Amino acid sequence: MSPRTSLVACLVLALLLGALSALVMVPAAQHLRSLADGERARGTLHTRGACMAGQCQVRFEAAGRTVVADLPTGSGGGKDSVGTRLTVRYQADDPQVVAREEDVGGGGAALLAVMSGVSALLFLVLSIVAAVFVARQRRSDSVPAPAVQEERQRDGE
Repeated sequence: MSPRTSLVACLVLALLLGALSALVMVPAAQHLRSLADGERARGTLHTRGACMAGQCQVRFEAAGRTVVADLPTGSGGGKDSVGTRLTVRYQADDPQVVAREEDVGGGGAALLAVMSGVSALLFLVLSIVAAVFVARQRRSDSVPAPAVQEERQRDGE
């Protein structure tokens, strides 16, 4: 891979990981923490998927009716099978806003936010190193070597 391609790739990865951390995982951790004082209910995992990405659903009883709600981004429990019993916390005025009780501390989402943030910084440093390398290479390509300069002076150029 050329140094310029490496520079662009590192910058793109740094931006994507930084955006993931700042725009997705930090708000997800805050949302999970906001449900810590929510109503508690026993439920079952209704739809299995990538819970960390927000693709799981849970079924539970709230105010006398059955609710099927999506678990938010940053939730754990993706390895659990459908029908697994779990305790959830939900907002009393909107039972569609729900999280597993194990997740209301925001730990998994916060950990992923830190990991993607540190990775973004690593790729940013790598892009700075690549930029310095590209600048040095450009400078060495534009300045002729001393032997070439001496030869040009002897030839009368």
